[in-house]
Amino acid sequence: MPLSHQGETDGESRTIVARKLKEPDRYRVLLHNDDYTSMDFVVNILCGVFHKPLEEATAIMLAVHQRGVGQCGIYTREVAEAKVSRVHREARVAGFPLKCTMEKIH
Repeated sequence: MPLSHQGETDGESRTIVARKLKEPDRYRVLLHNDDYTSMDFVVNILCGVFHKPLEEATAIMLAVHQRGVGQCGIYTREVAEAKVSRVHREARVAGFPLKCTMEKIH
């Protein structure tokens, strides 16, 4: 902790300044449904990129398919950006238009 010193005539006074640390902003990463990306590919993305077990990946994939969107996880901004980028890169290589986005949690 930083200390602030103030001189006095016969001694020294110290004021301790405590800095409150703010938690980093969190972002939810979402996958969006489309008519072309295969369900197997979405499950593979969820297992490979987001490290989801098969059962959870399947449940998220079904949410994407049935509701149009599914949450993959909640991360700090840098991690969320990296995961979105990786999903898009892997989807393009595989020839799928899979859309992945991130949104700040308020």
